[in-house]
Amino acid sequence: MTNPTEITLHQQSRQLEIAFDDGACYRLPFEFLRVHSPSAEVRGHGAGQETLQVGKQNVNLLNLDPVGSYALKMTFDDGHDSGLYTWAYLHELGQNQDVLWQDYLKQLEAAGESREPRQQSGGSHKPHGCGH
Repeated sequence: MTNPTEITLHQQSRQLEIAFDDGACYRLPFEFLRVHSPSAEVRGHGAGQETLQVGKQNVNLLNLDPVGSYALKMTFDDGHDSGLYTWAYLHELGQNQDVLWQDYLKQLEAAGESREPRQQSGGSHKPHGCGH
């Protein structure tokens, strides 16, 4: 089993950089992490129960909390904060990032959906946080 040796949040580029003790190092975009959340809300409770995540292109990662010595809990600015990203899962995401991303884009296209956030109707949408 691999463990992280360094975890760096890059807010400007919206990426999580994670280096592992096996020498692997990955830069995982916040959007990629959000749409591949290990939560039941995203993955369902079995094959075929997945929920396609749409409009997450500009999602931001607000909090990154360690859970024991085996995982991270991520809180995104769209309110999503369930599902634990274990070291093994983060390593797997990094190893398979290109294939997973292409699969996600194909699923979006097939569903006629977009990475672009949907426009809010009625009233103005105020972004979360200061200076955003």
